[in-house]
Amino acid sequence: MIKANNIVKSFQHIDVLKGVNLEVTKGEIISLVGSSGAGKSTLLQILGTLDSSYQGNVIINGFNIAKLNQKEMADFRNKYIGFIFQFHHLLPEFTAIENTCIPGLIAKRQKKEVEEYANELLSFLGLEKRINHKPNQLSGGEQQRVAIARSLINRPSVVFADEPSGNLDSNNSDELHKLFFSLREKFDQTFFIATHNKELAQIADRKLTIKDGILL
Repeated sequence: MIKANNIVKSFQHIDVLKGVNLEVTKGEIISLVGSSGAGKSTLLQILGTLDSSYQGNVIINGFNIAKLNQKEMADFRNKYIGFIFQFHHLLPEFTAIENTCIPGLIAKRQKKEVEEYANELLSFLGLEKRINHKPNQLSGGEQQRVAIARSLINRPSVVFADEPSGNLDSNNSDELHKLFFSLREKFDQTFFIATHNKELAQIADRKLTIKDGILL
């Protein structure tokens, strides 16, 4: 699903990633751990095609990312990649189902089909009674689940999560961790999760540790 070869990234002459190599197979749940500043978010952004200023090669689902132009990259990202962040970034003026549908509508899919799948996802996430609520009417855990539904609406091949439980209390964090495995079982998604949460890191299929820009 993902193959990265010799990824090198520098900021103002400071080496942040120093030749990272990794492979992730389809359906794996990978946790990435390391101290602040070790390069977790930087690696996640590169693998997720949000940062193209690096050396090395990234292949996702058979596509060599470096060979895509800007428009092709945007289309690829919308079709194959989902993102979950620590902060949900929901649009406050839209309801849960409207927020969920946005990437599908950007992809120019049929509105009815997108809404039907959004309903399925939100119901699976336990939000069937909250689909018409706006973010300020939802709890933090509910808002994060809407963000997860949004990340899955285009049936991405891989979901990248950057500290997804970092803004949740322990109960909601535990529920979120269980949810990743349920989603993998139901939708066969691959998850690559950067986290400080020790419990989440340990229950992943594989835990990777990054230190001083190198995977250990």
